[in-house]
Amino acid sequence: MNKKWQSFKKSVAQIGPFISPYKWSFFIAIGMIIITNIVLAITPTIEGQITSLLMENALAIADKVPGAHIQFDIVIKIIVTLFIFYMIKTISQLIFTFTITNSIQNAMHDLRNALQEKIRHLPISYFDTHQYGDVLSRITNDVDTVSNALQQTLRQIIGGVLSLGLAIFMMSRINVAMTFVVLMIIPLALLITRFIVKRSQKRFTAQQKALGNLNGAITEMYTGYNEILLFNKQQKSIEQFKDINEELCQNAFKAQFMSSLISPSISLVTYIIIGTVGLMGCLYAIGGGMQIGQIQAFVRYIWQVNDPISQVSNLSSQIQSAFAAIERIFEVLNEKEEIETQVPQVIEQTKGQVSFDHVHFGYGDKEVIHDFNVEIESGQMVAIVGPTGSGKTTLISLLMRFYDVTSGSIRIDGIDIKDMRREDLHALFGMVLQDTWLFHGTVYDNLRYGRQNARKDEIIEAAKQANVHHFIRTQPEGYNMIINEEANNISQGEKQLLTIARAILKNPQILILDEATSSVDTRLEKMLQEAMHNVMKGRTSFVIAHRLSTIKSADLILVVKDGRIVEQGKHEELIMKKGFYEQLYNAQFQEDA
Repeated sequence: MNKKWQSFKKSVAQIGPFISPYKWSFFIAIGMIIITNIVLAITPTIEGQITSLLMENALAIADKVPGAHIQFDIVIKIIVTLFIFYMIKTISQLIFTFTITNSIQNAMHDLRNALQEKIRHLPISYFDTHQYGDVLSRITNDVDTVSNALQQTLRQIIGGVLSLGLAIFMMSRINVAMTFVVLMIIPLALLITRFIVKRSQKRFTAQQKALGNLNGAITEMYTGYNEILLFNKQQKSIEQFKDINEELCQNAFKAQFMSSLISPSISLVTYIIIGTVGLMGCLYAIGGGMQIGQIQAFVRYIWQVNDPISQVSNLSSQIQSAFAAIERIFEVLNEKEEIETQVPQVIEQTKGQVSFDHVHFGYGDKEVIHDFNVEIESGQMVAIVGPTGSGKTTLISLLMRFYDVTSGSIRIDGIDIKDMRREDLHALFGMVLQDTWLFHGTVYDNLRYGRQNARKDEIIEAAKQANVHHFIRTQPEGYNMIINEEANNISQGEKQLLTIARAILKNPQILILDEATSSVDTRLEKMLQEAMHNVMKGRTSFVIAHRLSTIKSADLILVVKDGRIVEQGKHEELIMKKGFYEQLYNAQFQEDA
């Protein structure tokens, strides 16, 4: 058994826990589909009785048998019986549809929740190696593919097996020899299906992968839409999209075309079998061994053999897409999660003392932080400066445990952050990034994101400290102003101020500002610096800034180069040393001048 089949079996087995809570709904659905197929198996025989009865009556009338006539009373009774059977079939189908739809959608609801919960526990490194659009495609498109496949194929598969078995049983009661001829459809259909599926499955896998790539490309293009316009890369983006779209089109065409060959091939076999059985039935009827109504019923049963096979073959494209989607979904669910300590330590009363002790860190085999050592006292304002790529932001990522150190340790108030739960660690921090993030909603809701139970007056006070209250108050709706999905109905500087107000509202013991003033003009920057100076009182704060003029008042400046601290001290001390910091400062001063 090849590795692909083993992987498929494992993926299918993993869906079991999501379906298990709704097993009784599935049992009811299976019961209804059994009733439906029993009715379908009986009705052709009953219908054949009408034909046989009418034929007998017609022959009796033709032969002038005394009292011969069309027995309409019996025909009506048979029709009423058929009506009752078809009503039972219709009701059972309705119950089946309701129960199966309800159970499958609930199972998919749980699967989406599991994916969302899983993503919450994945390390940041996972998203460094996977496109956001591809991850989104797995949660939306791939789950929808599985949902549609279950919804549309479960009935055909369960019903098809029952229909096939019952039809063969009913045919054998009419004529065993003709039944054996009909049974040739099954092995021939299996051979045809296996031959085509073996060649089309890899196309469906490629199709789902191409769909994920397309979603990833679209996400990137619309996220960077302004930059695309700025650098006149519209044509290149269009060409890139066309290439990916063409790849998806080619894979989808090959997958769908190859799988669609199954149905006409099986139908061809079925028509040959019907012709053969029709000839045999006529010979039996001429010899008096079979009634005309039985031949009619037998042909109906042949289609009941053909239909489930054809239906499953017609759905083979969905089934194969679902198999590919299942593999992609469980690739995420089987990803290694961030490991949390079994006995987490909690800081009862945060002081904000931070220690980097011989910290080493690298992305893969490339080490970017080398033997980083520093002791930071409670309430200190620490500025981290250095050229681009020196490791400033990486240090903050290590402090927040977005990544774990390769060796060494980072301690807060004497506790190694590896011994803390990440959510407890993150609760200690307020963070303002260079890349602002606001969601679609009111200004009030965006600010309250920092502390959900904050009162309106506390939110207003935080906005005042961030010097954004005046801007909010001048808007027609004030704090009820709606920020759109792209957050482009306010300026970049105003977005930055709102995120700072949100961090203030959280009232953290440790504050991180990563280029927090980079998008604010000089006038607002001065106002912001004054507000942030008040906010940082009594809090340990880390400030990453390219504008060195903004960190003159820092208690400690760490000058980082190539992942190492090359200098540290206060602004005046570092200027007096005439080292690397002085070079950076003078170079920036000349640029500003």
